[in-house]
Amino acid sequence: MADSRPESEAWERIATIVRRSVPRQQFETWFRGISVVSVGPERLEFRVPNNFLREWILRKYSGVLRSAAREVVSGDPELVIHIAESADSSGSSSSGPLPGATPSRDADAHRAATAPRSAAEVHTSTVSARSPGISFGESDVTLNAQYTFGNFVPGPSNNFAYAAAVAVADSPGKSYNPLFLHGSVGLGKTHLLQGVCHRLIERRPGMRLLYLSCETFTNHFVTAIANGELDSFRYRYRHVDTLLIDDIHFLANRERTQEEFFHTFNTLYNANKQIILSSDSNPAEIPTLSERLVSRFKWGVVARIDAPVYETRVAIISRKVKMHGVTFPDDVVHYVAENIRANIRELEGAVNKMAGMAHIYGRSVSMEMAKTALRDLIPISQHRVSVDTIIRTVAEHYGVPVKDLMGKRRTKSIARPRQVCMFLARRLTSHSLEEIGGYFGGRDHTTVMYAFDKIRKEVKVSTDLADLVEHLSTRIRTT
Repeated sequence: MADSRPESEAWERIATIVRRSVPRQQFETWFRGISVVSVGPERLEFRVPNNFLREWILRKYSGVLRSAAREVVSGDPELVIHIAESADSSGSSSSGPLPGATPSRDADAHRAATAPRSAAEVHTSTVSARSPGISFGESDVTLNAQYTFGNFVPGPSNNFAYAAAVAVADSPGKSYNPLFLHGSVGLGKTHLLQGVCHRLIERRPGMRLLYLSCETFTNHFVTAIANGELDSFRYRYRHVDTLLIDDIHFLANRERTQEEFFHTFNTLYNANKQIILSSDSNPAEIPTLSERLVSRFKWGVVARIDAPVYETRVAIISRKVKMHGVTFPDDVVHYVAENIRANIRELEGAVNKMAGMAHIYGRSVSMEMAKTALRDLIPISQHRVSVDTIIRTVAEHYGVPVKDLMGKRRTKSIARPRQVCMFLARRLTSHSLEEIGGYFGGRDHTTVMYAFDKIRKEVKVSTDLADLVEHLSTRIRTT
Protein backbone atom coordinates (compact mmCIF):
# COMPACT_ATOMS: atom_id res chain seq x y z
CA MET A 1 0.00 0.00 0.00
CA ALA A 2 1.29 3.45 -0.91
CA ASP A 3 2.34 5.74 1.96
CA SER A 4 -0.14 8.65 2.10
CA ARG A 5 1.68 10.75 4.71
CA PRO A 6 2.29 14.39 3.65
CA GLU A 7 6.07 14.03 3.93
CA SER A 8 5.99 10.96 1.71
CA GLU A 9 3.98 12.82 -0.92
CA ALA A 10 6.46 15.70 -0.78
CA TRP A 11 9.37 13.29 -1.06
CA GLU A 12 7.80 11.68 -4.13
CA ARG A 13 7.79 15.06 -5.84
CA ILE A 14 11.36 15.84 -4.72
CA ALA A 15 12.63 12.45 -5.88
CA THR A 16 10.99 12.91 -9.28
CA ILE A 17 12.88 16.20 -9.73
CA VAL A 18 16.14 14.65 -8.55
CA ARG A 19 15.70 11.77 -11.01
CA ARG A 20 15.56 14.29 -13.86
CA SER A 21 18.77 15.92 -12.61
CA VAL A 22 21.11 12.91 -12.33
CA PRO A 23 21.89 9.94 -14.58
CA ARG A 24 19.62 6.94 -14.07
CA GLN A 25 22.37 4.64 -12.80
CA GLN A 26 23.49 7.20 -10.20
CA PHE A 27 19.92 7.66 -9.04
CA GLU A 28 19.39 3.88 -8.73
CA THR A 29 22.71 3.43 -6.91
CA TRP A 30 22.66 6.26 -4.37
CA PHE A 31 19.02 7.22 -3.79
CA ARG A 32 17.24 3.88 -3.48
CA GLY A 33 18.63 3.41 0.05
CA ILE A 34 16.98 6.61 1.30
CA SER A 35 13.88 6.54 3.48
CA VAL A 36 12.08 9.76 4.35
CA VAL A 37 11.65 10.91 7.97
CA SER A 38 10.29 14.41 7.49
CA VAL A 39 10.06 17.06 4.78
CA GLY A 40 9.37 20.70 5.57
CA PRO A 41 10.37 24.26 4.68
CA GLU A 42 13.11 24.32 7.33
CA ARG A 43 14.33 20.75 7.40
CA LEU A 44 14.71 17.76 5.05
CA GLU A 45 15.26 14.67 7.19
CA PHE A 46 16.14 11.26 5.76
CA ARG A 47 17.55 7.95 6.92
CA VAL A 48 20.16 5.82 5.13
CA PRO A 49 21.62 2.39 6.03
CA ASN A 50 25.27 3.33 6.60
CA ASN A 51 27.71 6.19 7.13
CA PHE A 52 29.37 5.79 3.73
CA LEU A 53 26.10 6.47 1.92
CA ARG A 54 25.34 9.40 4.24
CA GLU A 55 28.70 11.08 3.59
CA TRP A 56 28.48 10.43 -0.14
CA ILE A 57 25.04 11.99 -0.50
CA LEU A 58 25.96 14.98 1.64
CA ARG A 59 29.14 15.57 -0.39
CA LYS A 60 27.85 14.86 -3.88
CA TYR A 61 24.12 15.43 -3.92
CA SER A 62 23.12 17.81 -1.10
CA GLY A 63 22.81 20.69 -3.59
CA VAL A 64 20.61 18.63 -5.91
CA LEU A 65 18.34 17.58 -3.04
CA ARG A 66 17.97 21.07 -1.60
CA SER A 67 17.36 22.58 -5.02
CA ALA A 68 14.61 20.03 -5.69
CA ALA A 69 13.13 20.70 -2.25
CA ARG A 70 12.94 24.44 -2.92
CA GLU A 71 10.64 23.69 -5.87
CA VAL A 72 8.32 21.66 -3.64
CA VAL A 73 8.34 23.41 -0.25
CA SER A 74 8.84 27.06 0.57
CA GLY A 75 12.09 28.19 2.15
CA ASP A 76 15.63 26.79 2.02
CA PRO A 77 15.51 23.63 4.15
CA GLU A 78 18.50 22.20 6.00
CA LEU A 79 19.49 18.67 4.89
CA VAL A 80 19.80 16.14 7.74
CA ILE A 81 20.62 12.48 7.14
CA HIS A 82 20.46 9.88 9.90
CA ILE A 83 22.02 6.41 9.89
CA ALA A 84 19.60 3.52 10.45
CA GLU A 85 20.61 1.38 13.40
CA SER A 86 18.44 -1.63 12.65
CA ALA A 87 15.55 -2.88 10.59
CA ASP A 88 13.11 -1.36 13.10
CA SER A 89 14.82 2.01 13.38
CA SER A 90 13.15 3.41 10.33
CA GLY A 91 9.81 3.57 12.11
CA SER A 92 7.08 4.46 9.68
CA SER A 93 9.36 5.94 7.06
CA SER A 94 8.83 5.11 3.44
CA SER A 95 10.62 1.99 2.30
CA GLY A 96 9.20 1.36 -1.16
CA PRO A 97 10.82 2.12 -4.53
CA LEU A 98 11.51 5.74 -5.20
CA PRO A 99 9.11 7.57 -7.50
CA GLY A 100 9.87 7.05 -11.15
CA ALA A 101 12.26 4.18 -10.46
CA THR A 102 11.85 1.28 -12.85
CA PRO A 103 12.36 -2.05 -11.05
CA SER A 104 15.37 -3.82 -12.48
CA ARG A 105 17.97 -6.39 -11.55
CA ASP A 106 20.55 -3.62 -11.16
CA ALA A 107 18.22 -1.62 -8.94
CA ASP A 108 17.63 -4.61 -6.69
CA ALA A 109 21.36 -5.14 -6.38
CA HIS A 110 22.02 -1.52 -5.45
CA ARG A 111 19.29 -1.64 -2.84
CA ALA A 112 20.67 -4.87 -1.38
CA ALA A 113 24.22 -3.54 -1.38
CA THR A 114 23.29 -0.39 0.50
CA ALA A 115 20.45 -1.53 2.77
CA PRO A 116 20.92 -2.51 6.42
CA ARG A 117 22.00 -6.14 6.47
CA SER A 118 19.06 -7.10 8.62
CA ALA A 119 16.46 -5.32 6.53
CA ALA A 120 17.17 -5.46 2.81
CA GLU A 121 15.58 -8.07 0.60
CA VAL A 122 16.30 -9.04 -3.00
CA HIS A 123 14.90 -11.91 -5.04
CA THR A 124 17.49 -14.51 -6.03
CA SER A 125 16.02 -15.87 -9.25
CA THR A 126 15.71 -19.65 -8.96
CA VAL A 127 16.16 -19.59 -5.18
CA SER A 128 12.66 -19.72 -3.73
CA ALA A 129 13.41 -17.98 -0.44
CA ARG A 130 13.85 -14.24 -0.17
CA SER A 131 17.25 -13.74 1.39
CA PRO A 132 18.15 -10.55 3.28
CA GLY A 133 21.24 -8.79 2.06
CA ILE A 134 22.03 -11.19 -0.78
CA SER A 135 22.91 -9.24 -3.91
CA PHE A 136 22.59 -10.98 -7.26
CA GLY A 137 21.27 -8.06 -9.30
CA GLU A 138 24.71 -7.13 -10.70
CA SER A 139 25.11 -10.61 -12.10
CA ASP A 140 24.26 -12.34 -15.33
CA VAL A 141 24.24 -15.56 -13.32
CA THR A 142 21.15 -17.11 -11.77
CA LEU A 143 21.33 -19.70 -9.04
CA ASN A 144 20.38 -23.22 -10.02
CA ALA A 145 18.39 -24.78 -7.19
CA GLN A 146 20.07 -28.14 -7.88
CA TYR A 147 23.62 -26.80 -7.49
CA THR A 148 23.94 -27.38 -3.77
CA PHE A 149 26.63 -29.19 -1.81
CA GLY A 150 24.12 -31.93 -1.09
CA ASN A 151 23.79 -32.67 -4.80
CA PHE A 152 27.55 -32.59 -5.47
CA VAL A 153 29.23 -35.98 -5.85
CA PRO A 154 32.77 -35.82 -4.44
CA GLY A 155 35.46 -38.23 -5.59
CA PRO A 156 39.23 -38.50 -6.08
CA SER A 157 39.20 -35.93 -8.88
CA ASN A 158 37.42 -33.18 -6.93
CA ASN A 159 37.62 -34.04 -3.21
CA PHE A 160 40.02 -31.26 -2.30
CA ALA A 161 38.10 -28.59 -4.24
CA TYR A 162 34.85 -29.75 -2.65
CA ALA A 163 36.27 -29.74 0.87
CA ALA A 164 37.78 -26.27 0.37
CA ALA A 165 34.48 -24.87 -0.95
CA VAL A 166 32.57 -26.25 2.04
CA ALA A 167 35.16 -24.83 4.45
CA VAL A 168 34.90 -21.39 2.84
CA ALA A 169 31.11 -21.45 2.95
CA ASP A 170 31.23 -22.35 6.64
CA SER A 171 33.88 -19.75 7.58
CA PRO A 172 34.10 -17.09 4.85
CA GLY A 173 37.12 -14.80 5.01
CA LYS A 174 38.86 -16.86 7.69
CA SER A 175 40.63 -19.55 5.69
CA TYR A 176 41.33 -20.43 2.07
CA ASN A 177 41.18 -16.81 0.90
CA PRO A 178 41.13 -16.52 -2.01
CA LEU A 179 39.79 -19.88 -3.12
CA PHE A 180 40.76 -20.49 -6.75
CA LEU A 181 39.08 -23.43 -8.51
CA HIS A 182 40.30 -24.50 -11.93
CA GLY A 183 39.63 -27.29 -14.39
CA SER A 184 38.16 -28.01 -17.80
CA VAL A 185 34.57 -27.23 -18.75
CA GLY A 186 31.73 -29.21 -17.23
CA LEU A 187 33.61 -30.59 -14.23
CA GLY A 188 31.69 -28.85 -11.44
CA LYS A 189 33.37 -25.49 -10.82
CA THR A 190 30.12 -23.58 -11.20
CA HIS A 191 28.31 -26.17 -9.08
CA LEU A 192 30.75 -25.54 -6.23
CA LEU A 193 30.51 -21.75 -6.54
CA GLN A 194 26.74 -21.93 -6.42
CA GLY A 195 26.96 -24.43 -3.57
CA VAL A 196 28.82 -21.77 -1.61
CA CYS A 197 26.08 -19.25 -2.46
CA HIS A 198 23.30 -21.56 -1.32
CA ARG A 199 25.11 -22.35 1.95
CA LEU A 200 25.74 -18.67 2.70
CA ILE A 201 22.15 -17.72 1.91
CA GLU A 202 20.91 -20.45 4.23
CA ARG A 203 23.25 -19.83 7.15
CA ARG A 204 24.24 -16.15 6.87
CA PRO A 205 21.14 -14.29 5.70
CA GLY A 206 22.65 -10.87 6.41
CA MET A 207 25.69 -11.38 4.19
CA ARG A 208 26.33 -9.12 1.21
CA LEU A 209 27.07 -11.60 -1.56
CA LEU A 210 27.97 -10.83 -5.16
CA TYR A 211 28.28 -13.63 -7.75
CA LEU A 212 28.87 -12.92 -11.42
CA SER A 213 30.97 -13.78 -14.45
CA CYS A 214 34.27 -12.10 -15.28
CA GLU A 215 32.68 -10.88 -18.51
CA THR A 216 30.03 -9.03 -16.52
CA PHE A 217 32.66 -7.47 -14.26
CA THR A 218 34.53 -6.27 -17.36
CA ASN A 219 31.40 -4.89 -19.02
CA HIS A 220 30.40 -3.01 -15.87
CA PHE A 221 33.89 -1.56 -15.62
CA VAL A 222 33.91 -0.39 -19.25
CA THR A 223 30.46 1.16 -18.81
CA ALA A 224 31.55 2.92 -15.63
CA ILE A 225 34.53 4.45 -17.43
CA ALA A 226 32.35 5.59 -20.35
CA ASN A 227 29.78 7.17 -18.02
CA GLY A 228 32.25 8.67 -15.57
CA GLU A 229 30.89 6.48 -12.75
CA LEU A 230 34.00 4.74 -11.42
CA ASP A 231 33.22 5.77 -7.85
CA SER A 232 29.85 4.07 -8.06
CA PHE A 233 31.42 0.98 -9.66
CA ARG A 234 34.06 0.71 -6.96
CA TYR A 235 31.58 1.11 -4.16
CA ARG A 236 29.45 -1.63 -5.65
CA TYR A 237 32.26 -4.17 -5.88
CA ARG A 238 34.31 -3.28 -2.82
CA HIS A 239 31.53 -3.21 -0.24
CA VAL A 240 30.55 -6.89 -0.24
CA ASP A 241 31.29 -9.69 2.19
CA THR A 242 31.85 -12.40 -0.42
CA LEU A 243 32.74 -11.92 -4.08
CA LEU A 244 32.48 -14.90 -6.45
CA ILE A 245 33.62 -14.56 -10.06
CA ASP A 246 33.28 -17.32 -12.64
CA ASP A 247 35.70 -17.64 -15.57
CA ILE A 248 38.31 -15.22 -14.24
CA HIS A 249 40.59 -16.25 -17.13
CA PHE A 250 38.67 -13.71 -19.23
CA LEU A 251 40.90 -11.09 -17.61
CA ALA A 252 43.54 -12.19 -20.14
CA ASN A 253 44.63 -9.38 -22.50
CA ARG A 254 42.65 -6.77 -20.55
CA GLU A 255 45.30 -4.74 -18.82
CA ARG A 256 43.12 -1.94 -17.48
CA THR A 257 40.48 -4.36 -16.17
CA GLN A 258 43.27 -6.35 -14.50
CA GLU A 259 44.46 -3.17 -12.84
CA GLU A 260 40.98 -2.43 -11.53
CA PHE A 261 40.45 -5.98 -10.31
CA PHE A 262 43.84 -5.88 -8.58
CA HIS A 263 42.70 -2.97 -6.42
CA THR A 264 39.28 -4.53 -5.83
CA PHE A 265 41.00 -7.74 -4.74
CA ASN A 266 43.30 -5.87 -2.37
CA THR A 267 40.44 -3.91 -0.79
CA LEU A 268 38.38 -7.03 -0.11
CA TYR A 269 41.31 -9.18 0.98
CA ASN A 270 42.60 -6.57 3.43
CA ALA A 271 39.11 -6.31 4.90
CA ASN A 272 39.02 -10.11 5.40
CA LYS A 273 36.24 -10.49 2.85
CA GLN A 274 36.01 -13.81 1.03
CA ILE A 275 37.04 -14.04 -2.65
CA ILE A 276 36.24 -17.12 -4.73
CA LEU A 277 37.34 -17.44 -8.34
CA SER A 278 37.02 -20.09 -11.02
CA SER A 279 38.99 -20.59 -14.22
CA ASP A 280 39.70 -23.15 -16.89
CA SER A 281 43.43 -22.77 -16.14
CA ASN A 282 45.84 -22.58 -13.25
CA PRO A 283 46.59 -18.91 -12.43
CA ALA A 284 50.11 -19.23 -13.81
CA GLU A 285 48.75 -20.52 -17.14
CA ILE A 286 46.32 -17.66 -17.84
CA PRO A 287 47.94 -15.77 -20.74
CA THR A 288 49.04 -12.16 -20.14
CA LEU A 289 47.76 -12.21 -16.56
CA SER A 290 49.93 -9.84 -14.53
CA GLU A 291 52.40 -11.43 -12.14
CA ARG A 292 50.98 -9.58 -9.16
CA LEU A 293 47.52 -11.02 -9.83
CA VAL A 294 48.97 -14.51 -10.32
CA SER A 295 50.74 -14.11 -7.00
CA ARG A 296 47.57 -12.97 -5.21
CA PHE A 297 45.47 -15.74 -6.68
CA LYS A 298 47.91 -18.17 -5.07
CA TRP A 299 47.76 -16.54 -1.62
CA GLY A 300 44.96 -18.81 -0.50
CA VAL A 301 44.20 -22.22 -1.99
CA VAL A 302 44.40 -23.24 -5.65
CA ALA A 303 42.32 -26.40 -6.19
CA ARG A 304 42.26 -28.34 -9.44
CA ILE A 305 39.21 -30.31 -10.55
CA ASP A 306 39.84 -33.23 -12.91
CA ALA A 307 37.49 -35.37 -14.96
CA PRO A 308 35.63 -37.80 -12.69
CA VAL A 309 37.03 -41.33 -12.37
CA TYR A 310 34.86 -44.29 -13.32
CA GLU A 311 33.47 -44.89 -9.83
CA THR A 312 32.55 -41.22 -9.48
CA ARG A 313 30.87 -41.24 -12.89
CA VAL A 314 28.74 -44.19 -11.77
CA ALA A 315 27.78 -42.32 -8.59
CA ILE A 316 26.92 -39.16 -10.56
CA ILE A 317 24.71 -41.08 -12.98
CA SER A 318 22.95 -42.86 -10.12
CA ARG A 319 22.34 -39.52 -8.38
CA LYS A 320 20.94 -37.90 -11.54
CA VAL A 321 18.72 -40.90 -12.25
CA LYS A 322 17.28 -40.72 -8.74
CA MET A 323 16.56 -37.00 -9.16
CA HIS A 324 14.56 -37.82 -12.32
CA GLY A 325 12.53 -40.42 -10.43
CA VAL A 326 13.30 -43.15 -12.96
CA THR A 327 15.24 -46.41 -12.83
CA PHE A 328 18.22 -47.38 -14.98
CA PRO A 329 19.40 -51.01 -15.10
CA ASP A 330 22.93 -51.48 -13.79
CA ASP A 331 24.25 -52.42 -17.23
CA VAL A 332 22.96 -49.10 -18.63
CA VAL A 333 24.56 -47.11 -15.78
CA HIS A 334 27.90 -48.82 -16.40
CA TYR A 335 27.57 -48.41 -20.18
CA VAL A 336 27.12 -44.65 -19.80
CA ALA A 337 29.94 -44.37 -17.25
CA GLU A 338 32.31 -46.30 -19.48
CA ASN A 339 31.56 -44.36 -22.66
CA ILE A 340 31.09 -40.77 -21.47
CA ARG A 341 34.20 -39.65 -19.65
CA ALA A 342 34.98 -36.06 -20.58
CA ASN A 343 32.86 -34.15 -18.08
CA ILE A 344 29.87 -34.14 -15.78
CA ARG A 345 27.80 -31.97 -18.10
CA GLU A 346 27.83 -34.68 -20.77
CA LEU A 347 26.84 -37.28 -18.18
CA GLU A 348 23.88 -35.10 -17.16
CA GLY A 349 22.92 -34.66 -20.80
CA ALA A 350 22.97 -38.42 -21.35
CA VAL A 351 20.78 -39.10 -18.31
CA ASN A 352 18.35 -36.32 -19.28
CA LYS A 353 18.02 -37.67 -22.81
CA MET A 354 17.34 -41.25 -21.72
CA ALA A 355 14.90 -40.16 -19.01
CA GLY A 356 13.11 -38.01 -21.58
CA MET A 357 12.85 -40.85 -24.08
CA ALA A 358 11.53 -43.20 -21.40
CA HIS A 359 8.85 -40.66 -20.52
CA ILE A 360 7.88 -39.91 -24.12
CA TYR A 361 7.66 -43.57 -25.20
CA GLY A 362 6.25 -44.82 -21.92
CA ARG A 363 8.90 -47.53 -21.65
CA SER A 364 11.58 -48.49 -19.17
CA VAL A 365 15.17 -47.59 -20.01
CA SER A 366 16.97 -50.49 -21.70
CA MET A 367 20.41 -51.00 -23.19
CA GLU A 368 18.92 -50.68 -26.67
CA MET A 369 17.36 -47.34 -25.72
CA ALA A 370 20.62 -46.19 -24.16
CA LYS A 371 22.61 -46.94 -27.32
CA THR A 372 20.02 -45.14 -29.44
CA ALA A 373 19.87 -42.13 -27.13
CA LEU A 374 23.65 -41.77 -26.85
CA ARG A 375 24.46 -42.32 -30.50
CA ASP A 376 25.22 -38.64 -31.00
CA LEU A 377 27.05 -38.29 -27.69
CA ILE A 378 29.40 -41.20 -28.27
CA PRO A 379 31.44 -40.75 -31.49
CA ILE A 380 31.56 -43.59 -33.99
CA SER A 381 32.73 -46.64 -32.04
CA GLN A 382 34.05 -43.86 -29.82
CA HIS A 383 37.28 -43.89 -31.84
CA ARG A 384 38.67 -43.00 -28.49
CA VAL A 385 42.41 -42.86 -28.03
CA SER A 386 43.37 -45.49 -25.49
CA VAL A 387 46.28 -45.36 -23.09
CA ASP A 388 47.29 -48.81 -24.35
CA THR A 389 47.69 -47.41 -27.86
CA ILE A 390 49.78 -44.53 -26.52
CA ILE A 391 52.06 -46.88 -24.59
CA ARG A 392 52.59 -49.21 -27.56
CA THR A 393 53.33 -46.31 -29.92
CA VAL A 394 55.80 -44.62 -27.57
CA ALA A 395 57.48 -47.95 -26.68
CA GLU A 396 57.97 -48.69 -30.37
CA HIS A 397 59.46 -45.26 -31.04
CA TYR A 398 61.93 -45.42 -28.13
CA GLY A 399 62.65 -49.12 -28.55
CA VAL A 400 61.75 -50.08 -24.99
CA PRO A 401 59.55 -52.94 -23.73
CA VAL A 402 55.93 -52.07 -23.01
CA LYS A 403 56.10 -53.93 -19.68
CA ASP A 404 58.95 -51.67 -18.55
CA LEU A 405 56.94 -48.50 -19.28
CA MET A 406 54.05 -49.90 -17.26
CA GLY A 407 56.25 -51.19 -14.46
CA LYS A 408 58.12 -49.80 -11.49
CA ARG A 409 61.55 -49.32 -13.06
CA ARG A 410 62.97 -45.80 -12.74
CA THR A 411 66.02 -45.95 -15.02
CA LYS A 412 66.65 -42.93 -17.25
CA SER A 413 66.05 -44.95 -20.42
CA ILE A 414 62.55 -45.73 -19.18
CA ALA A 415 61.74 -42.52 -17.27
CA ARG A 416 61.81 -40.26 -20.34
CA PRO A 417 59.48 -42.29 -22.60
CA ARG A 418 57.19 -42.89 -19.60
CA GLN A 419 56.90 -39.12 -19.09
CA VAL A 420 56.06 -38.69 -22.77
CA CYS A 421 53.39 -41.38 -22.40
CA MET A 422 51.86 -39.60 -19.43
CA PHE A 423 51.91 -36.27 -21.28
CA LEU A 424 50.17 -37.76 -24.33
CA ALA A 425 47.67 -39.63 -22.17
CA ARG A 426 46.76 -36.42 -20.41
CA ARG A 427 46.43 -34.52 -23.69
CA LEU A 428 44.74 -37.13 -25.88
CA THR A 429 42.41 -38.93 -23.47
CA SER A 430 39.78 -37.95 -20.96
CA HIS A 431 41.27 -40.13 -18.25
CA SER A 432 41.87 -38.54 -14.86
CA LEU A 433 45.35 -38.19 -13.41
CA GLU A 434 44.64 -41.12 -11.08
CA GLU A 435 43.49 -43.33 -13.97
CA ILE A 436 46.58 -42.50 -16.03
CA GLY A 437 48.85 -43.22 -13.08
CA GLY A 438 47.23 -46.62 -12.74
CA TYR A 439 48.58 -47.65 -16.16
CA PHE A 440 52.13 -46.96 -15.06
CA GLY A 441 52.67 -49.14 -12.03
CA GLY A 442 49.99 -47.46 -9.89
CA ARG A 443 51.75 -44.11 -9.71
CA ASP A 444 49.82 -41.33 -7.99
CA HIS A 445 48.37 -38.24 -9.62
CA THR A 446 51.23 -35.97 -8.53
CA THR A 447 53.69 -38.06 -10.56
CA VAL A 448 51.48 -37.77 -13.65
CA MET A 449 51.08 -34.03 -13.14
CA TYR A 450 54.84 -33.61 -12.76
CA ALA A 451 55.49 -35.53 -16.00
CA PHE A 452 52.85 -33.54 -17.87
CA ASP A 453 54.19 -30.17 -16.69
CA LYS A 454 57.78 -31.18 -17.44
CA ILE A 455 57.09 -32.23 -21.04
CA ARG A 456 54.72 -29.31 -21.61
CA LYS A 457 57.42 -26.81 -20.63
CA GLU A 458 60.11 -28.54 -22.69
CA VAL A 459 57.88 -28.62 -25.78
CA LYS A 460 57.72 -24.82 -25.65
CA VAL A 461 61.50 -24.45 -25.92
CA SER A 462 62.53 -27.56 -27.89
CA THR A 463 61.50 -27.74 -31.54
CA ASP A 464 62.71 -31.33 -31.76
CA LEU A 465 60.56 -32.46 -28.85
CA ALA A 466 57.56 -30.49 -30.17
CA ASP A 467 57.91 -32.21 -33.56
CA LEU A 468 58.21 -35.61 -31.89
CA VAL A 469 55.11 -35.08 -29.79
CA GLU A 470 53.15 -33.97 -32.84
CA HIS A 471 54.40 -36.98 -34.82
CA LEU A 472 53.47 -39.43 -32.06
CA SER A 473 50.06 -37.78 -31.61
CA THR A 474 49.26 -38.17 -35.29
CA ARG A 475 50.28 -41.85 -35.27
CA ILE A 476 48.22 -42.53 -32.15
CA ARG A 477 45.11 -40.84 -33.49
CA THR A 478 45.25 -42.76 -36.78
CA THR A 479 46.06 -46.16 -35.29
